[in-house]
Amino acid sequence: MRDPAPRRVVVENAHIVPVRGEEIPSGHLVIEGDRIAAIGPGPAPYVPEEAERIDGSGCLATPGLVNTHHHLYQWAAQGVTPDGTLFEWLVASYRLWARMDAEVVSGAATAGLAWLALSGCTTSSDHHYIFPKGRGDLFEAEIEAARAVGLRFHPCRGSMDRGASRGGLPPDEVVEDIDEILGATEEAVRKYHDPSFGSMLRVAVAPCSPFSVSGELMTRSAELARSLGVRLHTHGAETADEDEHCVEQFGVLPVDYLDRLGWLGPDVWLAHCVHLTDKDVRRFAETGTGVAHCPSSNGRLGAGIARISDLLAAGAPVGLGVDGAASSEMTPLAGEIRMAMLMQRARYGPRALTARQALETATLGGARCLGREAEIGSLEPGKLADVALWRLGGFHAAIDDPVVAFAYGATPPLARLLVGGRTVVDGGELRTVPGDAAARAGADAHRRLRTGDHV
Repeated sequence: MRDPAPRRVVVENAHIVPVRGEEIPSGHLVIEGDRIAAIGPGPAPYVPEEAERIDGSGCLATPGLVNTHHHLYQWAAQGVTPDGTLFEWLVASYRLWARMDAEVVSGAATAGLAWLALSGCTTSSDHHYIFPKGRGDLFEAEIEAARAVGLRFHPCRGSMDRGASRGGLPPDEVVEDIDEILGATEEAVRKYHDPSFGSMLRVAVAPCSPFSVSGELMTRSAELARSLGVRLHTHGAETADEDEHCVEQFGVLPVDYLDRLGWLGPDVWLAHCVHLTDKDVRRFAETGTGVAHCPSSNGRLGAGIARISDLLAAGAPVGLGVDGAASSEMTPLAGEIRMAMLMQRARYGPRALTARQALETATLGGARCLGREAEIGSLEPGKLADVALWRLGGFHAAIDDPVVAFAYGATPPLARLLVGGRTVVDGGELRTVPGDAAARAGADAHRRLRTGDHV
């Protein structure tokens, strides 16, 4: 269903928020191929007849949103342990997740990525760390889903090698052998990772967490990633239970443990980071370590409120993530802008995080976490044409400031979503895969996983 990228697209009359640079109350964007060619006030100075013209009157133009943390397979496992802590929820979920196969992952990823696109997301990461044997190529299944939906994709080859018999949280049946993990991870990077400018697919190395991964795997994974020139991702400091586990098992808090293993640096981004000390905040800023902030998931699991305002003030990269749908049911990425802003204000006061700062975390901040700030995250000539247009008419028109209108209340309708100049969403409907088919794929994956009739 996807149309080829037109040679030129011109957006006019929109309120443009470049994120990096001055806002333009009524301006134009010129897109040539997959790049932004020009941006400025007023109408475009020249529009060739063959260009597609988009009237942005009454619309807010922002960079496409960047999702820095997800577990797409969990679309098939929503609603598990709705009132549990992280550890209670994980214990209840591991054996269910062990039933998944490539068909479950394909359906769940298709639904999850389609849902992200409909909430303004143009780039998404995913952290997949359970690989049951004999169930097909789960990693390839989610990559193919991303290609079909049309989003830039950063799949992270995750892993767990520390089961219950070795002091870890997951049952032994869902962990892998360390050499098997490293071999499969290297194969995934060599097969799929595309480091070129404008890449639609980049792979990261991502052991799951301190309570499910050995120190040896963490160290060897970092060595492997750096030898291959790819980024590193894991969970960190998500809950008080994790703090207690790390102190008991390793004698230090989670960030000190990661630091000891060589897991802080400009090529690393960590999910959650709710429980940070002042020293941790300073170390993140000093090392350039990124944070994927997932406010709805942290609230759903009762994990707490991350110190995002402090991290931003210190200069650390901060992006937003929806996290897996099983711990953040049906969460739209655009909605996390509002959630992040309100949570920071609830804890630190009304100036803790502004609407524009929250929007920046969802765009340029996320691009920094993924190492792509030179390509995406802001609207600038030469950058990739990943653009979201939001309609601010109707009820939203009662607010004069368009960014406040976008961030403070219900997310306005998505008028158009462009990924590299190609239309993925138009008028609130997907143009790459049928929306109803994507929804059915997710529901079928849920049924297949819950019933276990394929096992």
